[in-house]
Amino acid sequence: MPDQETRRIAHIDMDAFFASCELSRYPELKGLPMVVAGSSSHIPRIREDGTREFSRLRDYAGRGVLTTATYEARALGLNSAMPTMRAARLAPDAILLPVNFELYRHYSRLFKEAIRSVSPLVENIGIDEVYADVSTLPGDATEIAQRLKSAVFAATSLTCSVGIAPNKLLAKLCSEMQKPDGITVITMADLPSRIWPMPAKKINGIGPKASAKLASLNIDTIGEIAVMSEAWLVQHFGNSYGRWLHRVSHGQDDRPVVTESTPVSMSRETTFERNLHPLRDKPVLSQAFTLLCERVASDLQHKGYTCRKIGIKLRFDDFKTVTRDLTLPAPVSDAKSLRHAAGKCLKRIDLGKNIRLLGVKASGLIRADNTNNIQEQFMLDFTFN
Repeated sequence: MPDQETRRIAHIDMDAFFASCELSRYPELKGLPMVVAGSSSHIPRIREDGTREFSRLRDYAGRGVLTTATYEARALGLNSAMPTMRAARLAPDAILLPVNFELYRHYSRLFKEAIRSVSPLVENIGIDEVYADVSTLPGDATEIAQRLKSAVFAATSLTCSVGIAPNKLLAKLCSEMQKPDGITVITMADLPSRIWPMPAKKINGIGPKASAKLASLNIDTIGEIAVMSEAWLVQHFGNSYGRWLHRVSHGQDDRPVVTESTPVSMSRETTFERNLHPLRDKPVLSQAFTLLCERVASDLQHKGYTCRKIGIKLRFDDFKTVTRDLTLPAPVSDAKSLRHAAGKCLKRIDLGKNIRLLGVKASGLIRADNTNNIQEQFMLDFTFN
């Protein structure tokens, strides 16, 4: 494996992916504030003159949440997981479109094929982002990043942001520095000037609870973690997490780009903008729960897996985290089955406190092409036992 001086890892992240996919269908909305959150009743209507009539946020009734928003909508204060009625008060004239996962999977496939045409060493980490090991590709890092971006645009007409760094940790951090449609290249020498000033929570793995504890110790940035000794971090955060904090704050990450692996699980979670009450905010929680199940189902189907176990995770306003799971009688991958099973898990949790985070996880994964054989064997076992 190349060392930190010669290793070049790219993180490629599509820009406002769901919204950008919708703009490919409705180019007349480019430059306008638009959100994805509606139901099938919000599908655009064709007028007599052939033009489209779009629903607006002010037309929305209910207590759902936004799936995504264009950058123009974000400039108005809208963002994913925001209650839709609140978004409607902030930007009543913003365009409202329904979720279309089939469209997003199509563009995801085109995006990833384009990346592989430039670099065969690609790790798939989500519907709209990948890592690529570009250490041996010709050209400097900026040239490689531009080739990746050009390939994606040629295949999809969508933009992406690319970060190239000596490892996956830093590549993911720098891909967010110049969004949208940006290129960011950093080396280990750039750590003090470009990484250390960033908020600690930017590192994947430093969640709300750890951020709150760091803040209580007057630590807000990555650099402020880095100046602390490993022993001090272990004293305050435990052996494993403390040592990890010390490593990542110094930009250390030896994880390889894994091109082929059998995933152990697939999960989606969301941290709410505000703590939600289990009863008063039940419609918002219900829609967010359903959306998470739909996203997990989309991930399973896109990657060709079914699952035998469903789990949920709740984090309450006191930062206590509770999980529950359920083993299914037969493998599934559709959103309806996942939602039904996840709902059973939810009934086993005491919902006496406000909810900060909600997550859904599929595990016990099985390749979809093996599912029929497993189901047949299950029926035989059921018959003869």
